[in-house]
Amino acid sequence: MISNINYVKKILGDLKAKKKFGQNFLIDENVVDKIARIACDERYKTIEIGPGLGALTEKLLIYSNSVDAYEIDKDMFERLSSSIDDERLNIYLQDFLDTDLSIYTDKVNICGNLPYYVTTPILFKIIESDLDINKITIMVQKEVGDRIVSKADDEEYGALSVEIQYLYDVKMEMNVSRSVFYPSPNVDSVIISLTPNRKIDKDIEKGFFEFVKNCFRMRRKTLYNNLKDIYVQEKIENMYLVLNIDKNIRAQQLPLNEFINIYRILV
Repeated sequence: MISNINYVKKILGDLKAKKKFGQNFLIDENVVDKIARIACDERYKTIEIGPGLGALTEKLLIYSNSVDAYEIDKDMFERLSSSIDDERLNIYLQDFLDTDLSIYTDKVNICGNLPYYVTTPILFKIIESDLDINKITIMVQKEVGDRIVSKADDEEYGALSVEIQYLYDVKMEMNVSRSVFYPSPNVDSVIISLTPNRKIDKDIEKGFFEFVKNCFRMRRKTLYNNLKDIYVQEKIENMYLVLNIDKNIRAQQLPLNEFINIYRILV
């Protein structure tokens, strides 16, 4: 099994984990198996982002129809290519952010251990694509996970929370201790699953996402002050009247459904 500390050290050889790619390798088979079970459906292909040495890839192949893995690091690509021999696995030496996702026309699952610095860009690449998604399962730093699942009035609640929850049913699946990685990172992680809950209309969503970002433009300001320079004053006043919203309210105090109601009135 690749998710074994001795095997990981052996296959790495004289290589070191590269901080610039956020490399930390899973070394707990039970954790890896749980993630794969959450992420996969044997009917569909799984797209894996950042397979590294292949601990999760190995398990994804058990529970998926097939796996397409995108690896940015040439050293990891070479080791993964030589360690797993399965005709259902396609490994690409490519930055996922540069991938043309239009090649996927069938329903897919997406799974990946996302480094902090690319979590948001990767999520938005997926959201803005035309992929027919069954489920997205991501491992992220706990603080990012808290942002994604947070609700109104939570300290972490922000534009990312609203936009993700607008499109997906979000579930915090499990906590992942830093102790199950080699080398051990400085933070704990969480597994989050995202299941599409609405058919995406790109024209509407693009406008809505921009609106949400504007609402959180300056977190310490009221919603009114964040919107007054962007939308017609009369529409803003009418929105507060129709929805009976306190003019002193801030964006982080509003639940998702209120953002939708506000947007419908303003545009």
